[in-house]
Amino acid sequence: MQRTSSCTWVTGILEMFAAQGIEVPLLVRLAGIDPRRLECPEERFGADEVSRLWELAVARSGDPALGLDRQLTAKYVNFDVVGYAMLSSPDLRTGLERLARYMAVVSDAATFELLREGDQHWLVLGGSGYARPVPRQRYAYGLLSLVTLCQWLTRRDVQPLAVEFKFEAPPELERYRREFRCPVRFGQPENRLRLAPADLQAPIPSRNPSLLQLHEQVLRDRLARLHGARTSHRVSQEIVRRLARGEPRREEIAASLALADRTLQRRLRAEHTSFQQLLDDARRELACQYLAEERYTLHQVAGQLGFVDQSNFFRACRRWFGEPPGQYRRRVVKSAEPALL
Repeated sequence: MQRTSSCTWVTGILEMFAAQGIEVPLLVRLAGIDPRRLECPEERFGADEVSRLWELAVARSGDPALGLDRQLTAKYVNFDVVGYAMLSSPDLRTGLERLARYMAVVSDAATFELLREGDQHWLVLGGSGYARPVPRQRYAYGLLSLVTLCQWLTRRDVQPLAVEFKFEAPPELERYRREFRCPVRFGQPENRLRLAPADLQAPIPSRNPSLLQLHEQVLRDRLARLHGARTSHRVSQEIVRRLARGEPRREEIAASLALADRTLQRRLRAEHTSFQQLLDDARRELACQYLAEERYTLHQVAGQLGFVDQSNFFRACRRWFGEPPGQYRRRVVKSAEPALL
């Protein structure tokens, strides 16, 4: 399934690039994107198209930390109508739960989860549907955008207690520490940030139950147009969110969607699929993404896909790609080395 981001989100990123002196029309042309698409509010851009824009922008700017600037994210990031639904929510936790529910409107290539671990609460940002490595700047911009979003919603100085990234420590460490204003760790299992319970409980001054109902109806309609209100899409999103913590069980996914297990199975059959098929599809999509990034060992990739036994991962790769994972990686990495300029 093609994963995409909204025109509103992509336009905000391009406006941020332009503010940094990047010639956006040239950037769009080099990325092979028809500029007329940017004039259509309902247009969607493929996951790899957006990554290509980031690659080109970093290369042309010469700034390896492009987008890592709170003022830029506060000015240019745009969560579209999802942001207005969050703005009408009673408190920050509820607003973030809305973001998790409707993230696909902004980008169904991205996953977002509010995860509780003991007394800690993490905002976890992930993704799927990429055929090429995702630039680390894209994840850094995404997490910093979440920080500024929380501040915009609550009108208070929300500061993360910790930030973690999957990628290894970059040379520009001080900029990460300066912009996130908290301990930053790299080479971690997830891209995520931790918030204090008091911040999550903070009321949103603009909360409005009536407006929230209106915004949610618009969002439900947008999701229905985007995915045909498919249960299979919602299940796929839940699977992707959970895989790194082990193979998810169908019963758990059904409960997270407020469905009985039998109801879930019946709806998936009506959509000519099954939980096992969706699990296999999600693993294949993520395998393409992780294997394209050499910083992950094959053992780490197997773990990210929820395989307890690495031999099962090797068998799955032979079934998906007709070759073992190491051979697939060498072929894909070699073919994904076009010149950026």
